[in-house]
Formats: sequence, structure tokens, C-alpha cells
Amino acid sequence: MATDTPMQLGMIGLGRMGANLVRRLMGDGHHCVVYDLNESAVRELEGEGAVAAGTLGDLVAKLERPRAAWLMLPAAVVQPTLDQLTELLDPDDAVIDGGNSYYRDDITRAAQLAPRRIHYLDCGTSGGVWGLDRGYCLMIGGEPEPVARLDPIFRTIAPGVGSAEPTPGRHANGTAPDGYLHCGPSGAGHFVKMVHNGVEYGMMAAIAEGLSIIEHADAGRRKRTADAETAPLREPEAYQYEIDVGEVAEVWRRGSVVGSWLVDLAADALARSPKLEEFTGRVSDSGEGRWTVLAAVDEGVPAAVISTALTDRFQSRGLGEFADRVLSAMRSEFGGHAEKRSRP
Repeated sequence: MATDTPMQLGMIGLGRMGANLVRRLMGDGHHCVVYDLNESAVRELEGEGAVAAGTLGDLVAKLERPRAAWLMLPAAVVQPTLDQLTELLDPDDAVIDGGNSYYRDDITRAAQLAPRRIHYLDCGTSGGVWGLDRGYCLMIGGEPEPVARLDPIFRTIAPGVGSAEPTPGRHANGTAPDGYLHCGPSGAGHFVKMVHNGVEYGMMAAIAEGLSIIEHADAGRRKRTADAETAPLREPEAYQYEIDVGEVAEVWRRGSVVGSWLVDLAADALARSPKLEEFTGRVSDSGEGRWTVLAAVDEGVPAAVISTALTDRFQSRGLGEFADRVLSAMRSEFGGHAEKRSRP
């Protein structure tokens, strides 16, 4: 059922999430003006009903006042784009940064726009490439008035109240059961999303490590080198299992305590590629895990799991290689230990 309060929104940045946000909005009856440096992305959405803009100025000219422009851009590109956009906007217009910007930058940017009476909202957006169908969880920061004004936009993007079972004993009113929440003033939305992504790091690491332990449960069947550089497996008879990891992920999806969307995704990946040969294991981090750990240090809050998950991602990219060489060199120096060859 289409929204009974259709609105107009300008979308700047038509990557995987930006384009699908536009599709979800148009599917519910909203009107979108779209701009991206990639002209083919603009033309594709124009073919689906969006209004195309060739420049930022063109996008602003095609929006009705008070305007609403949503930035769905990499964090490094937000500031220069915002600087250009600000010169084109009028008082009472609103800019929403829906990407993964650092919350401290939001505080600065809101102050930057305040003298011009332009509203700046930060909106943590979670849902990935599946959000078009599932909806996107939204964590919003900024002034109450523009947040309330844009409620129909947020309500359409969010999953909706039927996306999860009601929490027993919960009596509070608000929009959280619909999948979106005004978390507080400028920066609060991206702060909550930042921590959300830090938690995601830890959950992903635990699932991956657990499945890896099961994958190697046949260690007792494997021939091991017997030398001074290799720790012996004391009870090989305890590690004689050849367990199908994909089937384990599948069974965990059903009724288990660890059942989750992340386990669903792992099961799907393993079903398509049981050994995941197309992946090298290089795990990127886009900043939110780092910022979460920094916040934990500033607050004096223990965050051992998230911190370890973050450094594990650094290790996956070979960033610990020099430290490993130093360790190997020290073993050689104090004990004459020969360095064993790594697996090819």
C-alpha cells in the first residue's frame, strides 16, 4: 500500500544502497530526483521513474522547498559534496547524510550549516544490498522538527512494524518497532550506527571462528610434522570428525540461540561455495570499528571482543607481517629456531 503522505527527495550517490533507497521510496509513492557522477546509474533510475539531474545545481533546482537532499556517499566524499551543496540551498532546507560518516564530523557539519538555517541530519543506515526488500534500519540524529517533517521518508525506508515479533513486556511508544529511531541531537544517529557496526565486527568474527574450528575438527586425521618447531597434537583421536560446515550453518539457522541474519548469510555463501575458494580472506574495515574502539577508550568501557575483531581484520590484510618477521627473527636469535615454510 502506497504512502498517504508522498514526499520529494533528492538522492546524491547511486551506489548499491543509494539506488535501492530510491527504488524503495518510489515503490511507496514518493518522488525522487537523482544525481551521481556515474551517468549510467542516473539513466537507469530515470528509466524506473526517477527525475534525472545532471549536476548538483540541477538537482536543487528540481526540488520543491523546503528541500530534502540525501547524501549516500563514501565518508571521504561527504564534506566536499556538502560544501558545494550548501551554497545552493536555502533556509529550512534539509540535508541527510545516510552514509557511514564519523559522528564527530556530523557535529561540526551541523554547526557549519546552522548560520544558514539549513538543517543537517545524520542517519545511520543498515541493511546492505538486501534493504530494498527487507527495509533499512535507520538511526537518526539531528533537530526534532526536520526529523518529524521527514517522517514519511524514514517510515517508507524502514522495515516496518511487522518485520520482527513484538518484544514481550515492552510498553514504550515510539518508532523503534517500525525500524527507525531518532536517537538524539547531531551525531547521535551515526554514533549508534558506529557502535552497531563494531558489534557486527565481533559477531561476524565469532561466527567465522566457530565455523573454522568445526572445519578443522579432522586435525587428528592429518599428518603432522614431527620436529622441534611443531607443537604435537596430544590426543589426535579426539579430532577425527569430518563435519560439513555448510550443513552446520544451515542447522544453526533453525531454533538455535545463535541463529541470526549473519548465520543465514554464511549458510547461503557456503551452500554456493563449500570451500569459499573465490575469497582470499582479506577483510576490509571502513572505519566504524576503529571509531567504536576509540569511543570505548574515551569512555573507559571495556570492549575486548570488538577490539580483537578489529585487529583481526588488520591481520587478514597482512598488516601484521612485519611484527611476525620480528617474532621469527627473535626466535632465531635466542634459540636458533629455523623458520618453517608457510603453506603455498
